[in-house]
Amino acid sequence: MTKKTDQEKDKSFAAFSRRTMNEILKTWQKIVSKTRMVVTGKLDPDLSGADEEHLRKKIHECVFARGGDISSRSRSVELGGIYLGLSKEGRQKFMKILARDFDIDQQKVTAVTREFQNAEDEESRVKVEMELSKTLIAPRVKLLKQFNALPNGFKFLIDFRAELLPIRKTNPFLKKLDIDLKGILSSWFDIGLLDLKEITWQSPASLLEKLIEYEAVHEIRSWADMKNRLESGRHCFAFFHNKMPEEPLIFVEVALDNEISGNIRKLLDEETATIKPEEADTAIFYSISSAQRGLIGINFGNFLIKRVIEELSNKSKNLKHFVTLSPVPSFRKWLDQVLYNGDESILSPAEIKVLRYKTADTNAASGLLGLLNSTWSSDPELAKLLKPILMRLCAHFLIYEKKNEKAFDPVANFHLGNGARIERINWLGNSSAKGLKQAAGIMVNYYYELSEIEKNHELYITEGQINASKSARKWLKT
Repeated sequence: MTKKTDQEKDKSFAAFSRRTMNEILKTWQKIVSKTRMVVTGKLDPDLSGADEEHLRKKIHECVFARGGDISSRSRSVELGGIYLGLSKEGRQKFMKILARDFDIDQQKVTAVTREFQNAEDEESRVKVEMELSKTLIAPRVKLLKQFNALPNGFKFLIDFRAELLPIRKTNPFLKKLDIDLKGILSSWFDIGLLDLKEITWQSPASLLEKLIEYEAVHEIRSWADMKNRLESGRHCFAFFHNKMPEEPLIFVEVALDNEISGNIRKLLDEETATIKPEEADTAIFYSISSAQRGLIGINFGNFLIKRVIEELSNKSKNLKHFVTLSPVPSFRKWLDQVLYNGDESILSPAEIKVLRYKTADTNAASGLLGLLNSTWSSDPELAKLLKPILMRLCAHFLIYEKKNEKAFDPVANFHLGNGARIERINWLGNSSAKGLKQAAGIMVNYYYELSEIEKNHELYITEGQINASKSARKWLKT
């Protein structure tokens, strides 16, 4: 055996010291955690040390402990309070424990499945099917459902899922937890359980503040702007649940007019007098916003549009046209990627010639991307040159570019799936920084022809057929 040098001895001692110190720190954290639990009854917000195990035991008691509904719900209320007191890191640990440690019992599922395969008669098979159905429900579902016993329990579970969504793809168990949550929320927020209500300037200030907070399409800049959107000739309708009477789930803003508007700035201009409702023949849906992130994937937006059309039709018999003024949020994202790759195939020979001359770039696609990243919209000559190119590309994008046999753009997919048609494509309909970044300022009118809605819906859903007017398709020929 060779003797260690002094340097080697120092390294070995240092490594031993680090290991020893780590063990001491771990032991100390456990002592601190246990002491805190005994003295205060509270967990560390980050769930450090032994706190994870304390939490695991509390969840186990809630899910599996014997007792009546009252004691069970009392424990779930305590757990809900613990969750609300955790930091972001602590809440993610809470979710991972709930997802991983309170999943289905795979061994039991295997055993029951084997029983089903060996069932000798129909009665035995049905009995085992029922047992298998119960086995496939994760124990955590019991706790999730009991969270509705919390004050504002419905809102608690919605916000719980909202915090889960950004991390659900990082872990297969978190994906399963999200599926459980979505299933519960879908049953609680069935369209038949929702109430359609109009929000007016006379609504509680707390509710109006939430509209300002949740508006996701066109920012509400001030109380004057808010009032302008709710004055005569303007409407805002929202779906509510009776368990959350002061929390809109999704809302739509509507302006009455006597023409189809193609510019959002003009439509919302506070200096422009609104039309008298009795003089209007057109209802323009210019903003639809989901107010609860935790309800993503639970689609009642399509029902909202149809219910509001019915409501407005009953109120104003003179209304004949129901259209939207909608953004195209994915147009630039799609176009920029194509241009970044230098793909000139999406451009016509005439467009390639013009762009190469204007930009002095040998690649017209690269040249166009450079122009789009400039202040082109404030240069009338350059905007005039780009208009036919961008309008044609946008028409192509809306009508032909698809993802999973459906329109690539999510807003187009939403309205086409509801039975609307692409009516008109509007140049610089939204020249704000956001509008230019998303769609080169272009906006679209989707038209809801009452007699055609069901047919359009069926053709789009079953065959992916996109209905577009002559006005929209004309840009494909430029």
